[in-house]
Amino acid sequence: MSDHRASDHRLVASRFGGPEVIEAEPLADTPVAAGKVRVRHRAIGVNFIDTYHRTGLYPQPLPAPLGVEAAGVVEAIGAGVAGVAIGQRVAYMAAQPGAYATWADVDPAILVALPDAIDDETAAAVLLKGVTVQTLVHGCARMEAGQTALVHAAAGGVGRLMVPWLVAIGVRVIAHAGNADKAAIAHGLGADVALDCPYGELAAAVRAATGGEGVDVVFDGVGAASWEASLDSLRPRGLMVSFGNASGPVPPTSPLELTKRGSLFLTRPRAFDYVATGAEMDAAAADLFAMLEKGKLGVEIGLRLPLDQAADAHRALEGRRTTGSIVLLP
Repeated sequence: MSDHRASDHRLVASRFGGPEVIEAEPLADTPVAAGKVRVRHRAIGVNFIDTYHRTGLYPQPLPAPLGVEAAGVVEAIGAGVAGVAIGQRVAYMAAQPGAYATWADVDPAILVALPDAIDDETAAAVLLKGVTVQTLVHGCARMEAGQTALVHAAAGGVGRLMVPWLVAIGVRVIAHAGNADKAAIAHGLGADVALDCPYGELAAAVRAATGGEGVDVVFDGVGAASWEASLDSLRPRGLMVSFGNASGPVPPTSPLELTKRGSLFLTRPRAFDYVATGAEMDAAAADLFAMLEKGKLGVEIGLRLPLDQAADAHRALEGRRTTGSIVLLP
């Protein structure tokens, strides 16, 4: 541990704004608090929610910590903690940011023990996205074999897991991506139909692919740009799952917009509400790891960068210049 102390630091947003507001702060070498576990990070996941914390879309006190998932090794254990061992490989996803750091003290209830088959970079790349997919598909939408789903940003970090997950349980997937190359990736992941048309043409294309009916469920992490197309792609009594704002927050919408499209259902879920207990988190993670170990899911890490280049990671993510996941290495 002493080898790390001089360089231990975390990254924060000194003010709300663009990637340039990300700055380093030293971490003091203090004893781990009672009820906490210190995790020495080996890999840190980058997610769109990190940009929301940086810009203030999801406001928090400044300087604002960043990052909500990481994988590493248990380095120290506070008083009163049981069931965790020094040197144990773990990963976590946290509702409160702070993972952009060389280490973090976390609640042991959010720790997930890593199987030998799951390496640190894979865990950091997949835990939040994978648990998000598990909760969206099963806990929220309760998808069943024979149903149809439209998946936006199908070649992105979440999309690359959601498409094959849905296919694995027998759902017919219509994928949408930002260009032809990304649509080809979605098709390779198992999507029955892969589109890259403008949003203004998307609903018509979806209806053409479903015999005019529309899909049972739309999974939309894009937000403002795709909002109208998503609603117009649903069958009557279909479910709109809006789970992200990659293009900006969705516009104010009257409930009558749902009525006139056939009594649609709308939800804005948060994964943490579906894994609110340690047992729920363990079950979701076990489901994810089983999918990985059976080869139903693949994890592509499209970009690896040193922790201190997190600003570049945000630029790449917001500029949609990557496919797959982004991992920071301390």
